[in-house]
Amino acid sequence: MTNPSAVIYLDHAATTPVKPAALQAAWPWLTSEFGNPSSTHEFGSRAAAALEDARKKVAAFFGVRASEITFTSGGTESDNLAIVGLALANPRGKHIVSARTEHEAVLASIDYLVRVHGFEVTWAELDEFGQVQNLADCLRPETTLVSLMTSNNETGTVHPIAELAKLTHENGALFHTDAVQAVGWQELNVPELGVDALSVSGHKFGAPKGSGVLVLRAGKHVEPLIHGGGQESGLRSGTENVAWAVAIANALDELRETNADLKAAAMMRDEFITEVLSTVPNAKLTGHPVNRQANIASFTLQGVSGEAVLLELERRGIIVSSGSACAAGSDEPSHVLVALGIQAEVAQTAVRFSFAHDTTREDLHAAAKALAEAVSVFI
Repeated sequence: MTNPSAVIYLDHAATTPVKPAALQAAWPWLTSEFGNPSSTHEFGSRAAAALEDARKKVAAFFGVRASEITFTSGGTESDNLAIVGLALANPRGKHIVSARTEHEAVLASIDYLVRVHGFEVTWAELDEFGQVQNLADCLRPETTLVSLMTSNNETGTVHPIAELAKLTHENGALFHTDAVQAVGWQELNVPELGVDALSVSGHKFGAPKGSGVLVLRAGKHVEPLIHGGGQESGLRSGTENVAWAVAIANALDELRETNADLKAAAMMRDEFITEVLSTVPNAKLTGHPVNRQANIASFTLQGVSGEAVLLELERRGIIVSSGSACAAGSDEPSHVLVALGIQAEVAQTAVRFSFAHDTTREDLHAAAKALAEAVSVFI
């Protein structure tokens, strides 16, 4: 087994380590402060106060009111609640617009609406980098919802969300964005983006797995997915996970205080990309060459098995992935890369590197060198 202290972990798009401060903040609410926020006694009152304090902190990060924050179990639930909930509660028409490069949580939510509720979906055209080309042509008078991710979790391609949301609203439809991969790497002031709903997953930025947020703008009606006691303003019934709400609020606070230099991170990413393309035979960058997130670099390695390269990299102490962790273990090629027109056999050679804010140039140079060595084993 690889010694965790001896590796360079470059799979932060899959998951990040829990921040010690977030875990420390959550710990009392897992132990001595175990009250149910709905209880009227002192234990419950303290838990309720902690929950609302966390809600205010999360709201401040996204530039919204506390009442616009719903705590969930993660990005998948947030996507489902936004897409299914908005579509069913706002039946302007049974038409949705999205893109085939979206996360599986979005694609499966749309598929559910099509199969069970008779919705129709229009898939937007994409250029070779994965950016939407024809949203205006996709919109109809009966369009209820558009769902497009802020940044792609496999390629790093970034959508101009504010522009797309404005166009959607001019047509009278609602706009949701899956921002799971973007937290900490892009400015996510929700009023400036102009979106109606935004999905977040805590384990992508140092909160525990099983924590998430749906930002839902005031006045937007949502049909709940979970029915019961009416917690979270009736949007998500069930006893609230106070500890994870506190943890996610703490992790976001730390991100805001750190105020990472994203330009410097993007420059370091581009240096890494240049080194890989110049030293690794047949390596080709996927995603947009400029409009891409600062912490993601993904390549296809034509003629080489991506999974075999991952094993060779791990032997050299470099931990990366072949794409979305949600599709790991599947023999199918990445649906994202196939949607970009990449042949299935080439898509299966993909390797994705995703960095943290404390990833160094030395880390990335070592990764590029290891990748060149790993590929050389097979050619």
